[in-house]
Amino acid sequence: MTQVTNGERERPRATRAARFRFRSRSRFRSRWPDRVGYAAATALFLYGLANVYWALGGDGFPFGAEDANPEYSAFENTSATTLAPVLAALLLPASAVALLMALPGRRRVPRNVLLGCTWGFVAVTLAAFADFRLLGNLAYAVMLQFSAINWTVINQFFLAMSAGLMAATALAYQRRLRNACGNCGRTDGGPDWTSPAAAARWGRKAVRIAVIIPFLYASTRWAWALGIPLGISDKLWEEGKEDHLWYWGAGLATLGALGALLTLGLAQRWGEVFPRWMLGLRGKRVPPLLAIIPASLVALLITIAGTMYIRLEIQGRFDNQSEDWGTTVPEMFWPLWGAALAAATFAYHLRRRGRCKRCGRL
Repeated sequence: MTQVTNGERERPRATRAARFRFRSRSRFRSRWPDRVGYAAATALFLYGLANVYWALGGDGFPFGAEDANPEYSAFENTSATTLAPVLAALLLPASAVALLMALPGRRRVPRNVLLGCTWGFVAVTLAAFADFRLLGNLAYAVMLQFSAINWTVINQFFLAMSAGLMAATALAYQRRLRNACGNCGRTDGGPDWTSPAAAARWGRKAVRIAVIIPFLYASTRWAWALGIPLGISDKLWEEGKEDHLWYWGAGLATLGALGALLTLGLAQRWGEVFPRWMLGLRGKRVPPLLAIIPASLVALLITIAGTMYIRLEIQGRFDNQSEDWGTTVPEMFWPLWGAALAAATFAYHLRRRGRCKRCGRL
């Protein structure tokens, strides 16, 4: 008679536990449309209350005249007593809108009103209150430089996160209205452009744009580091040289160029299967979220940064910098870069999403 060891008895138990954990994680991810609206409503309500506190004279308001770098702000000379009530008036109604979209069933409020308020809030928040410091601080953090992170940047991050939750709430709400799967957005007989083959075609075009634009930007910064004042006056180049500014700029540009090369993975095989030179991982499947999450984040931050430069141009901040076009003009193409990267990332998602764990559609 064969004797069964303790280890052999424990192995099936461990396998069952691992399967349970996997199913729990998958179930949690597939149920995000049922929860994201409540998360958005909570975040917006709490931050709205914070702005009520600042409107009543509380200390620590991060924007406007209180901004650590007000020259980047759309509200450079606006006091907390003026701007905080405006933010509270945006955030608290937005919280109510998120809750209405999250509640099951259909509301008496017209859908166009809810969705219009949502996308209007997202646009105003990201265009007026967030700026390139979010992207810059992320890049500096990668270079292990954390000194630029301040209270304003932290609040910008929280606002951007709240806007992202609001956008996800609207997406889930729109899917529910058209009887699509909340998790994947698919319906029976969906449009052809979302098929893996079609996504591969238009995704490659988006990748090309998302690679070209950052290299155009990086070329100016590399030129300055090499002693070529491309797009700037000799005086400005000398000033930057004294502070070693152009070397930091070249470092940031190099990070952008490396990111652009990684963007190629959204349309190449090595973006789906780890290449041979990656010891320990070669031949293994690349988890889709490993590419989707950072690419989506960078696309958002690039768009915010480029929008800030366009806003400053509209405000007339660059009227006296015709000789120094290299410091601003390349950044004005960043919204196109961000849109192309977002499109390429979405195409990658469509190609790799597989069968939905909630509705079972392929």
